[in-house]
Amino acid sequence: MPMSTSCCRRATFWRSSSAETPRLTKGSDASASEPFSLPQPGAAGRDYDEPVNLDAPEPPGGAGDADEAARDAPDLGETALVTAGVGVPSSTDAGASPTDASRERAWGGLYTFGAYLLWGFLPLYFLALAPTGPWEVVAWRILLSLVFCAMLLTVTRTWPRLVAILRQRRLVGWTVVAGLLIYVNWQVFLIATLTGHVIETSLGYFINPILTVLLGVLILRERLRVTQWIALGIAAAAVGVIVAGYGAFPWIALSLATSFGLYGLVKKQIGPSVDAVSGLTLESLWLTPVAIIQLSAVGVTAGLTLGTAGAVHAVLLLLAGVMTATPLLLFAAGARRVPLTVIGLLQFVAPILQFTIGVWILQEPMPPERWIGFALVWVALVILSADSVSAARRSRRTASDVADLT
Repeated sequence: MPMSTSCCRRATFWRSSSAETPRLTKGSDASASEPFSLPQPGAAGRDYDEPVNLDAPEPPGGAGDADEAARDAPDLGETALVTAGVGVPSSTDAGASPTDASRERAWGGLYTFGAYLLWGFLPLYFLALAPTGPWEVVAWRILLSLVFCAMLLTVTRTWPRLVAILRQRRLVGWTVVAGLLIYVNWQVFLIATLTGHVIETSLGYFINPILTVLLGVLILRERLRVTQWIALGIAAAAVGVIVAGYGAFPWIALSLATSFGLYGLVKKQIGPSVDAVSGLTLESLWLTPVAIIQLSAVGVTAGLTLGTAGAVHAVLLLLAGVMTATPLLLFAAGARRVPLTVIGLLQFVAPILQFTIGVWILQEPMPPERWIGFALVWVALVILSADSVSAARRSRRTASDVADLT
C-alpha cells in the first residue's frame, strides 16, 4: 500500500504507505489544541496516556544536525501508528489567529485525504501496468523513486539534509531496516494485487492499526486500556473466522500489516531526524541492488516489458516513482496541519477504496465467511477509533485544567 506507506506512524496508513505502508515535533511545534502522548521505546509499563517530555536532552548518538534540518517533516510510516495512540500531532502555530488556524487545518485535511485517496487507487494503477509482472514493477518503482527523490532534493536544495543524515550511523542503520521492511510490503502488495487478491490487501491495511497496538505491547512493553484489549480480541476472532470458514490463512493481509506495522515502529525510532523525501531517497538507495538483480532476473526469464507494450504503457510505468512519492509528500504536508484524531480516521479511506475496488470493480469472490471476518474487523476498528478519540478528549481536558491552574 501506500508505503509507507505508509506510516507508522506514526498507528499511524497507516500509513498504510507508501508502503503503501506513520511526526513528532518538539514542544513548540505541537498544536496546543491537540495534546498527545507517546510511549518511549523500551519504557516498560508506560501507559498511552502518560505524557512524554519532548524537550528532554537528546540521548547519546542522537539526531544532532539532522534534527535541526528535518525537525518538522513527518514520514509515511507514521500512518501505521495513529490509532494505536502514536502518531503525528498538528503543528499549526498556537499563536495563529483562529481564522488562519482553521484555514491551515482545512488545507491539511485536504492534503491528508488526497494522500489516502491516491493510496486507495493504487491497485487500479498497478493493474493498468499489465503485462508487467510484480517483480518488474517493484524494481522499477525502487529505481524511479530514487530518481524522482533525487530531483526533489535538487530542486528544493536539501541535499545537505541528506548528507547530515548519512553522517550518523544509527540513522543510516534504521533507514536500511526501513528499506527492507517497505520492500517486503511493496512486493507482497504487488503480488497480491496482480494475482487477484485486492480484497485481502485491504484487509491488511484494515487490521494494521490493530496489529500495531499488539506490536506496541510485545516490543515497546506498552500498557493497553481495556477497550484496546477488546479490539485486539475481536480482531483475533476475525482472523479465526476467516481461516475456519474460508479455508485459507490470510497470509497476504497479515504480511502487509506486519511489515507496515514494523516499518512504522522503525520510523518511530528514527523520529523527526529524517524527513519524508530524505527517508524515501535512502530507502530506495539501499534497495537499488535488489532492484537491479530483479530486473536482470526478469530480463533473462520472462523479458522486460518497458518499451515493448506501447507508449501509454511506458509512460505509466515511468510514473511509478511519482506515484510512490506524491502521496507521501501530501501526507507530510497534511500531517503538520491537522489533529492526530483526524489522521486516525482518514487513514481508513485507502483500505475502504481498495475493498470497494476488489468487490465491485474486480468482482473478487466474497463468501459469507469473509464478510463475517471483515465485519468483525470493522467492529474492532470502531472500538479502537472511539477509544482514540475519547483519549484525545481526556488529554485536552487535562491540559486545559492544568492551564487554568497555572
